[in-house]
Order: sequence, then C-alpha cells, then structure tokens
Amino acid sequence: MRPKCVRERKADPPLTPHLGLVCITYSQRCRFRTITRTRFLALDEDERRGALERLYWDNLARLQQVLTFCHRSDIRLYRATSSLFPMSDDPLGAAVLGSLAANLSSVGRRVRRLGIRVVLHPDQFVVLNSDTPAVAATSRLIMDKHARAFDLLGLPRTTWSAMILHGGKGGRADELVRVIRDLPPSMRRRLVLENDEYTFGAAEILEVCRRAKVPMVFDCHHHVIKERLGSYDHPSVAKFTRMARKTWPDPSWQIVHLSNGAASFADRNHSDFITAVPGAYAKVGWIEVEARGKDCAIARMRTERPTAIQREIG
Repeated sequence: MRPKCVRERKADPPLTPHLGLVCITYSQRCRFRTITRTRFLALDEDERRGALERLYWDNLARLQQVLTFCHRSDIRLYRATSSLFPMSDDPLGAAVLGSLAANLSSVGRRVRRLGIRVVLHPDQFVVLNSDTPAVAATSRLIMDKHARAFDLLGLPRTTWSAMILHGGKGGRADELVRVIRDLPPSMRRRLVLENDEYTFGAAEILEVCRRAKVPMVFDCHHHVIKERLGSYDHPSVAKFTRMARKTWPDPSWQIVHLSNGAASFADRNHSDFITAVPGAYAKVGWIEVEARGKDCAIARMRTERPTAIQREIG
C-alpha cells in the first residue's frame, strides 16, 4: 500500500529528537535532476559545459525549495542527495561548480540563517579501504567533490556537517583507519562512520571510530538484522546508542538512523512509515528517518508518535 501523506500544515513545536528528511520528499515537490556519466560523455565537448551549468543552476534552485520546505515543516535536519552536483569530480564539472561559488555561498548563508543542519551520505560504492586501487582512488575523488561542495556552501569542517560512510571492505579495518588518518581536513573533519548489516557491525565500526577518532552513526535496523535480534528492547541497542554518543565531539550532535522492516521486523527493505523506535533514541538529538514515506513518515511520527518514543518522552 502506498503511503497516504498527512496534509501539510503549520508544524507543531519540534519534538526532541529532531527528525531528519532524507534527500527528497515523497511527492514530486522536492526532487533533483541528474545526468549519468554515460550521457555526459556522449555529449560533444562544447555541449558538456552548458549541460552542467544548467543542471547545477537548476539543482541549486531546487535546494532552495527544499530549504523552504524544511523550514516551513520545522525539519531541522536534512540529508542532501549525493547527486546534487553530478560529474563535479570531473575537471570540467569542478570548474563549473567553482564558477558558481558566490551562489553556493548565498545558499549556505541561508542554511545557517534558517538553522538547518545539512549532512550527506555518499553512495555505497564509495569504499575508501578497497583492495582495488582504482576503486579506492575513485572513492577518494568522490569524497573530495562532496567536501568541495560543502566548502563552497560555507558549511563547517566539522561533524555538524557530517559526511556518513559505511566501513567498506571487510577484513581491512587497519587500512580504513590508515586511510582516514591520511584524508585532507575537508574530508576527515566531516567524516562519520555507520554500522552495516553485512561486514562492519556496531562493535566493529565502533572500534574503528575510536581508533580513527571519528564519530559513529548507529543504525538500529542494520544492527538487528546483523545480530538477528527480535526487538529494539535488546540491551545491545541501548548500549551502542550510548557508546556511539561518546564518539561525538559534542554529544548533542549525535546522529542515528531509523528505519523499520517492510514485511517483517528484520526485513532489509524499508517500510513506508515508522512504527517502532528504540527507547534509547529518545535521548538522541538528531534522527535521520530512513522510511520510504519520507516527509509523510515524519509527519505521521509527529501526529501518532510510535510507542517507544511515547513511552520515553511523551
């Protein structure tokens, strides 16, 4: 069944924690354009610059629309799409983006004025500790383009403007720590690592975070899948929520991820809405809501309040 969105209205006073929108709205209201590398390379050289200029201008305007939407909906956490400025890891794309520096700076000032926290989750194929040199090099280029965009927006080089990655290649924790330590400040100071359901579970990524001195995002859904848990009441959920908080330079900046299984509790596919929330999340400042219903899921959480949060803070 497709989500039925709650009609937009003036937002209630914000809950604590703050609930974050991931990339786009459920409706077409806040969406972005993109271009594939294949399509870009198929253009004549004279056409490429114009195509990127139009796309970047359009996506900047759409980002302004997202900021307006978040402000009116009292959403103070927004995860920007990793496709905001496609091809900006290409020299031409980097030059085009640089030519819009004043415009990006203006958008960044509005971000600060509205008090919206902007973060990013690069695509899953970004694997800094890959044992394939070409993949590792490409991953670093992609991270660099995101860091450059954040710099042009004037977003701080701190984990307030987090760039969130999974651990990457299994069995290469030492390499991951080494790579992180060698990253330039624009990437390293924003980097945050998240547990996954396959390779780097909560305990493993927590150890990497401690060694590399970067914060940890705890994802409760990944955790219950990897550990085959049947409830968010399992003590390890509260434990890793608490341990992850200690890795943040300012504990009030802690971000966690929230999603529910679609067909069952441990289904890897995300549900439309949130019906179960760990009680430990009530003490977290910022929750990215990874539900398919997007803003509709946030609106429903505010009006219905899933039982776990209601028990803790309702």
